[in-house]
Amino acid sequence: MRILSRYVFRQTAGALVLILVSLTGVTWIAVALRQLDLMTTQGQNVLSFLAMTTLAIPSMMALIAPIALLIASIHVLNRLNGDSELIVMAAGGMPAWSLLRPLGLLALVVAIGISFVNHAAGPWAQQKLLELAVQVRTDLMAQVIQPWRFTSPEPKLTVHIRDRAPNGELLGLMMHDARDPKQVVTYLAERGRIIKQGTAAYLRMEKGHVIRRLEKETSPQMAAFERYAVDINQLEQRSDQIVILRPRARFTGDLLKPDSNEPVFKTSPGSYASELHERFASPLYTFAFVLMVLAFMGQAQTTRTSRTQAVVCAFAIAAFYRVVGITAANYVVVHPAAVPLLYAVPACAAVSAAIMIQWRLYPRRRSRLTRAFVALAERTGDVAAALGPRRASAQAHSRTAG
Repeated sequence: MRILSRYVFRQTAGALVLILVSLTGVTWIAVALRQLDLMTTQGQNVLSFLAMTTLAIPSMMALIAPIALLIASIHVLNRLNGDSELIVMAAGGMPAWSLLRPLGLLALVVAIGISFVNHAAGPWAQQKLLELAVQVRTDLMAQVIQPWRFTSPEPKLTVHIRDRAPNGELLGLMMHDARDPKQVVTYLAERGRIIKQGTAAYLRMEKGHVIRRLEKETSPQMAAFERYAVDINQLEQRSDQIVILRPRARFTGDLLKPDSNEPVFKTSPGSYASELHERFASPLYTFAFVLMVLAFMGQAQTTRTSRTQAVVCAFAIAAFYRVVGITAANYVVVHPAAVPLLYAVPACAAVSAAIMIQWRLYPRRRSRLTRAFVALAERTGDVAAALGPRRASAQAHSRTAG
């Protein structure tokens, strides 16, 4: 790699890292705000909150990284032209295609990173995130930890507590169980504690009342108790619980050979094909975006010429192709036979950008009609230039004679 190529590579790589970190931070904040109720309403600790928000980041990297490369390339080429560095490179005989070497190498590095996320880091993070989410949702202690809140661990079951003691006891407990329509039960207790014994879980209550209302009876039955235990094992996380993985949470090998008995595959087989081919097609956008930037901003221009239009066109057209690619992926979910569209979109973007670069480097030859008009205009100009001095001399001679 030449000195100029290394210089462009370093400048673009530095901008890429800064922009990628910034976009990732913004994405993390957005995910964190969505998961903020994990701590406020379900009482999870900071570690669980950080784990759930961080594990959601890799799935967004395939979309963030090409956009970061696009912005970095636009920024660097615009700055090089503004500082007249691009003009000096062009004056030294460096064509626009030479910029493809450093930018293309950086696009290759980003594409490799996206492929790693798509095939390894992303599915692993999605599986861990799903396991953690299921554990949080099915943890009764997390559901009732907030005082003065009516929470429902599952439909037709409501739990409320007045406070929670430092030792874990639930103070001022009320639990209304209407899951069985033939027998609606309400428990009121001064205190309660959740006890786990192996795979079993019990809610032990002290000093309270149990109120039962049978379906065929008009008046409820009330009984006082000193100690009472309720089986809540169905509300806790079981070791044999089956977690259904979405296609995004599956590794590439599972997508290549899906199990025909999977519930998701039975209902939506196209989602497997869409996810599989999107993992291979998404890295191609890095090369398409680099070519798109070179097509609009690879040519050196004078500093007096505004490049705002070129910047807007490069970003808008590249974003348009990416939106079309996402739309095509959603279309493949319904129509699996349209898988080639996932590869056709970035290929079309790259080919059109390459044609634009070639056309700007080597403009097309004028047509015969255009050349005839240009020749006629040149001859008319020559005749006018020749007749001009003669007319001026004749006018001066007539004035002298007069």
